Amino acid sequence: MMIAYFAAFEMFLEEDVPALYQHFIQENFTPDMYLIDWTFTLFSKSLPLDTACRVWDVFCRDGEAFLFRAALGVLKFYQENLLEMDFIHLGQFLSKLPDDIPADLLFQTIASINLTEQKFTQTLAVQKEVAAQIKNVSAATK
Repeated sequence: MMIAYFAAFEMFLEEDVPALYQHFIQENFTPDMYLIDWTFTLFSKSLPLDTACRVWDVFCRDGEAFLFRAALGVLKFYQENLLEMDFIHLGQFLSKLPDDIPADLLFQTIASINLTEQKFTQTLAVQKEVAAQIKNVSAATK
């Protein structure tokens, strides 16, 4: 399941923040290095509490797709900084985002991410199917 989520997220990252996507590829920096922590804690470890609470509110209203939009928004918001970082600094920065993040500007950036619930659901369904096929092929070769 997580393989499908990571693959879908990378597709959205490539579409919405292509320069950062390419930089992450170059640095061999994969979504599992930050996305699990962000989504499992609903950003409570990485964002200041007041900003995380706003994320929780919208997540409760809009569902799972919003977590991806929020993650993409964070990456887009900090894109210029992240493009200057190497693998180690990317990991350090994304595990604990700055405390002085301007929530209003962050949420404006999140709002600029064009990811509808339908697009999220369809892409995730395709990636789940691909992951299941890979699992079946792997099991058959054992």
